[in-house]
Amino acid sequence: MESPLITHHTNIMKTLRYLCILLLIVSAGSNTAFAQSTKKDKKAEKEATIKKNVDGQNYTFMANYVLPQRGGGKQLTETYYDLKVSKDSVIAFLPYYGRAYFDVPYNGDMGMKFTSTKFSYDAKAKKKGWEIIIKPTDAKNIDKLILNISPDGYATLSINSINRDFISYDGYLK
Repeated sequence: MESPLITHHTNIMKTLRYLCILLLIVSAGSNTAFAQSTKKDKKAEKEATIKKNVDGQNYTFMANYVLPQRGGGKQLTETYYDLKVSKDSVIAFLPYYGRAYFDVPYNGDMGMKFTSTKFSYDAKAKKKGWEIIIKPTDAKNIDKLILNISPDGYATLSINSINRDFISYDGYLK
């Protein structure tokens, strides 16, 4: 027959074990909830920053993929292809792959490289981000730029040119 002291200690040990397991379960659940809350906060903060930059016309689109009208898409390995937008200028430094129709020099890479200080800027909030239409009036042969930006900062830039095929770029806002 077991002594009552041993039985008592055994019951205490079982109770402590259950309490430890319960404590681990509760702490794991609270860590998950805290992590989800932090993730939501970071996402909301990023979206607010992007909205502020779009509304204030102060951001840079970094291109990492190009999709010409003819041929297949191409991953851009250089990290400096961009479109800088501010209240007083739009500066494009992007590669171009496609067909040029007229008035384009064939000696060297002209790309989609221009600076415009006279342009219209129309930003519209959409369900999932923003659509921005920029129409430069002083950039040779550029009709309009259409920038679609998601709330998490990913973006697609499409450029309609007067003397070149349509081209689009995928990337993100910086």
